[in-house]
Amino acid sequence: MNQMKDKPIFPLLMSMAFPPMISMLIQSLYNVVDSIFVAKLGEDALTAVSLIFPLQNFSLAMSVGLGIGMNALIARHLGANDEKKASYIASQGIYMSFLHSLIFVIIGLFLIRPFLSLFTTKQSVLDYGEQYGMIVITLTFASFIHIAIEKMFQACGNMVIPMIMQMVGAIVNIILDPILIFGYFHMPALGVAGAAIATIIGQFSACILSIILFTILQTPIHLHLKQRLHFSAFKEIYAIAIPSCLMMCLPSILVSLLNMILSLSSQTAVAFFGIYYKLQTFVYMPSSGVIQGMRPIISFNYGARDYKRMKETIIITTKTIGTILLGGTLFFIVATKPILSLFSANDAMMTMGIPGLRVLALGFVISTFGTVMSGVFEAIGEGKYSLFISLLRQFIINVPLSYILIHYLGVMGVWITFPISEAIALITSWILYKTTYHNHISQLDIS
Repeated sequence: MNQMKDKPIFPLLMSMAFPPMISMLIQSLYNVVDSIFVAKLGEDALTAVSLIFPLQNFSLAMSVGLGIGMNALIARHLGANDEKKASYIASQGIYMSFLHSLIFVIIGLFLIRPFLSLFTTKQSVLDYGEQYGMIVITLTFASFIHIAIEKMFQACGNMVIPMIMQMVGAIVNIILDPILIFGYFHMPALGVAGAAIATIIGQFSACILSIILFTILQTPIHLHLKQRLHFSAFKEIYAIAIPSCLMMCLPSILVSLLNMILSLSSQTAVAFFGIYYKLQTFVYMPSSGVIQGMRPIISFNYGARDYKRMKETIIITTKTIGTILLGGTLFFIVATKPILSLFSANDAMMTMGIPGLRVLALGFVISTFGTVMSGVFEAIGEGKYSLFISLLRQFIINVPLSYILIHYLGVMGVWITFPISEAIALITSWILYKTTYHNHISQLDIS
């Protein structure tokens, strides 16, 4: 509490943001490494993995959303010195994680082929997608349990152990990907199925490690897995988890709808968009880590009515995230061809991807203020504003405008909707901030 009140903002922000930044960058590796190796199998394989990505992201959104609900309630009860209630919430959360993972068993076993059929009729893409999707979606329960335990550690104030767990899972995945895809060290060459198996083994490694560490390390939380399910606890967790899950599901919905629109043009466009959407996580994940570090600082000082310190936090966070996003924009513009070469891009993809990636990258730096204010609104209890900004950035503008412009400008019409959406979200964020300024924090002025 003294740190939140007195420590200089930038070192405080970095100390709180660095572990989640590293964890989220590692999570990005899960998404990108598969695509780099799978691309060597051909464009059809890359397209198939890109089409499955929204389902993977949906799984992640549900698990993290549930974890955020657990995290908030556990931390609240620990703050009230009620370790028994905190342990009760944690135990119920583990049950919920397992039950939610069963939804993806059903999706993986029965709905992969119908889902893929929404976007393509090409048999090889359908076959590759089914091979990959049935494994990574059906066996997602290890990720659910791992993320639940990760959020329990974070609720106890331990940000380093979750980072270590993520690192172990990512390293295992990276090592096994080429071995299982191409059949090194006398292993069978399993192709896209090998990429899926490597991902799942990485998730299981992180899950097993999380269980071991939670068992041997002392925490105020004690799981009681023999207790009955209580739907009152489910309701408490869902009250926090559902809004978070909805916000995290937006990318999955956006990618799926834009894949349907892009499929009107070409399979190459779908494959390229899959590459872009995984690459952009390397820019936005560090920014999200900074937002995670900023939220408790804003919340604490908002509660303490220290609006001067809030002002300083918002300004420093905006400069920090602006630097990250500007760096991402410049890197994507300058190094476009080498980036696409990592994914074995053919001439058609280079022709489409080089100008496309440069246009898409413009949205990074434009999104700075909207990204920051979305986190600020969450921190001061104005979640509806944060959700509206996210909808503007990732749904309301992109989808209808893409459908219109693709008929006039081709796939470039889809790409330009991203900087347009970010610009509209920036203006809206400023207007909503000014509304909040007058209604809630009239002493704060960052203009």
